Amino acid sequence: MAHPKYLREKACELRVTKKLTIDELADRLALSRTTIYYWVRDIPIPRGRQHVGQRRGTHRMQVNYQRLRDEAYEEGRRTFSALARNPTFRDFVNLYIGEGYKRRRNIVALANSDPGVIGIAARWIRRFSANSVRYSVQYHADQDLAELQAFWGALLQVSPSEIRYQRKSNSSQLRSRTWRSRHGVLTITANDTYFRARLEAWMDCVKEQWLHSARGA
Repeated sequence: MAHPKYLREKACELRVTKKLTIDELADRLALSRTTIYYWVRDIPIPRGRQHVGQRRGTHRMQVNYQRLRDEAYEEGRRTFSALARNPTFRDFVNLYIGEGYKRRRNIVALANSDPGVIGIAARWIRRFSANSVRYSVQYHADQDLAELQAFWGALLQVSPSEIRYQRKSNSSQLRSRTWRSRHGVLTITANDTYFRARLEAWMDCVKEQWLHSARGA
């Protein structure tokens, strides 16, 4: 998809004047990392003093990691159509667009109190993550911790001891509340840079389809 010329010029300007990273530029301009990368790859960000060997080694490492992330992103775009034939995959991507953690490019995480939402997230995060998956539950002061562990452990088919606790900071002020998260808020997390890059591609594909549909309407 062609982008207006002024967006590319703005990306280059911010790269030079604000020294923004590719991820920061992508967030600022609401564009994909791959697009930003091809626009600003020849504009390095100045860093602290290093001797020549360190600079070369750091640059090679950064280029290699960027290449692997770009390859994972492109793989995500290639595989989207086939995966999207499964409606729960598209459900997962839609949920992640709305509620997933997006601040860091090496973390995939989603939090929710709805068991159905967590069930879908767990299914697909565990399928694609090359690394171990972690679970934690936010709870209120008046909730039974063992009961929470047992509930989420049974839902996720893991040992209750794998469900970690994270007390809500305002839990002591909510003892008299009329609304409550009956089972707390469960967060499922995976540290996986390349899965995160593929997920970025899948989200871009869904949003592009939304935009295309909106134009057609």
